[in-house]
Amino acid sequence: MARIATAPISWGISEVPDWGFQFAPERVLGEMRALGHTATELGPDGFLPPAPAAKASELARFGITAVGSFVPVVLHDVASDPLPRIERELDDYAATGADVLIVAAVTGQDGYDVQREALTDAEWETLFRNLDAIRERAALRGVTAAIHPHVGTVVETADDVERVIAGSSALFCFDTGHLMIGGVDPVAFARDHASRIAHTHLKDVSLDGMQRVKAGDLTYFDAIAADRLYRPLGQGDVDVRAIVASLVDAGYTGWFVLEQDKVVAMEPAEGEGPIEDARASVEYLRALLAEREG
Repeated sequence: MARIATAPISWGISEVPDWGFQFAPERVLGEMRALGHTATELGPDGFLPPAPAAKASELARFGITAVGSFVPVVLHDVASDPLPRIERELDDYAATGADVLIVAAVTGQDGYDVQREALTDAEWETLFRNLDAIRERAALRGVTAAIHPHVGTVVETADDVERVIAGSSALFCFDTGHLMIGGVDPVAFARDHASRIAHTHLKDVSLDGMQRVKAGDLTYFDAIAADRLYRPLGQGDVDVRAIVASLVDAGYTGWFVLEQDKVVAMEPAEGEGPIEDARASVEYLRALLAEREG
């Protein structure tokens, strides 16, 4: 049975400094609930109250449960230990009931418009060891860990993804947008690697916007801020219908998390702003799933 969730990034809530206007949790959680969502990712540090029990209480106030969170950590540097940060996140999971830890292998620089260099063989081995350690630590607490290929991280391109597939047993957070931007065919990934997919971020991408970013005409941040890159589901160039069908047919039972990364310049009026695209996406996905179940 397909499960639908959402994420605060669809309202522009981000861990990146100066990432636009940051809504209060009351607005975001209230609008999520207005769209019929009962599950969300937790969002970055600073969005919900810091104490694990307070996070759980804030979500419960809106009738929403937690499914997991996006955690950017350095994994390739032998001098950097990601486990203290991971343990802190797992404390939140124990309180909120979240059970999927989504890890992005960041460069150590702020933001995702960064110069990245290819990892050495030794750095790849360090990354794989850290992924194993995170997976084991999470499993001890009943949580599944998954690597999230992401623009501006050290696991971004098609070659990076193939290296992770071949060199480790890591499970994936299958982000349809980031994989496409990185050069991976998301339809083929869903078909060929369903057994490695623990969690799904459904994004739709404008091919024109993607090409402008790749050509250097727009930064990644500016493309998102101008609504030139990510689109509501069904309004871009990702074959979301084929991906959903492939995963459902393969017996996928994880979450379909609706994510349309946003940069919000200023607070919009109630009922306007990010909720409009979030509504279009969830209605599109519900219609797709209803067709398959019907």
